[in-house]
Amino acid sequence: MASLPLLPDSEPRPKLVGIARIAAEGESLREGHNVEYFTLGIRSLLNRVVSQRYLPFTWAINPYRGCEFACKYCYARYTHEFMELREGVDFEQKIFVKQHAADLLRQELRRVKTGEGIAIGTATDPYQPAERRFEVTRTILEELARHSGLEIGIVTKSNMVVRDVEILRRVAEKNQLCVHLTVTTVDTELARILEPRAPRPDLRLEAVRQLNLAGVDVGVNCAPVLPEITDAPRDLEAVVKAASEAGAKHVFAMPLFLKPCSAAVFLPFLEEHFPALVDLYRKRYADRAFLPKGYSERLSRLMAILRQKYAIGGEYGRRSRRPHVADVEQQLDLFGSPRSVIGSQ
Repeated sequence: MASLPLLPDSEPRPKLVGIARIAAEGESLREGHNVEYFTLGIRSLLNRVVSQRYLPFTWAINPYRGCEFACKYCYARYTHEFMELREGVDFEQKIFVKQHAADLLRQELRRVKTGEGIAIGTATDPYQPAERRFEVTRTILEELARHSGLEIGIVTKSNMVVRDVEILRRVAEKNQLCVHLTVTTVDTELARILEPRAPRPDLRLEAVRQLNLAGVDVGVNCAPVLPEITDAPRDLEAVVKAASEAGAKHVFAMPLFLKPCSAAVFLPFLEEHFPALVDLYRKRYADRAFLPKGYSERLSRLMAILRQKYAIGGEYGRRSRRPHVADVEQQLDLFGSPRSVIGSQ
């Protein structure tokens, strides 16, 4: 059994407790492409969500710890710090595979009350490359298919979700289920820079189309929206239009949430690829993880206009008949700069 090295042998090793100790005892499963997988024994799979942000779910399930997609803006890097892994790249290079997930879930679902939503993939992508080999997500879905009356959401950037379409249909027969494909941009080259190991946007949108045709409730999550990078009205409109054409039931967007652990990776990334924006981001996120409320409000208004134009629902909405709307270009003037919804703040 191989243990995960946490400190050079020459340095004293502190006593590890809790999840840090369990992680250090994990068995190394495979190395390749600068990524190593480890087993992770856990006591619980279903976790109650505690957040200062409003979130439309009560419980979270993350089949893995860490995510190989290496999205430069990822807010979940802090979860590796609980295991005393504090290098930003650890989150994308050391992936922990949770053991006995379905057995734990079977025992824990009795804690879920009516109306309490369960989100799969809040801090790690459930269909990242590890899933091809370990199939933890699939075993979780198989277990959920044995239950009824649950409200379940799945968030992913991977078209691998289509692999489980039959299981998803079984889950949806007795539960309320919605799959959210994250598409931050339809620009393939930009996506490759921002989300270097995630499937291309067109593949994700094709997954939306296929799930929609299979009768699975599916929508598009345009989050995070990056100021001056992906928030131009024309860019957001391209995402909404593509989502509508793929048959998505809803589309929604949220601005970048930049925790210190994320900024440690994201700001050097900006210096390399968008140097002109570094000072702007340092100023906007200097003493907070969120942008000012005004930005979120303008983004919400813009998305409402675009959803109306393309006859697509909101976060949990259904598609409806397209209403008459005013010219969208005139409406976008409400947001100031034609390049960005951020305006001057």
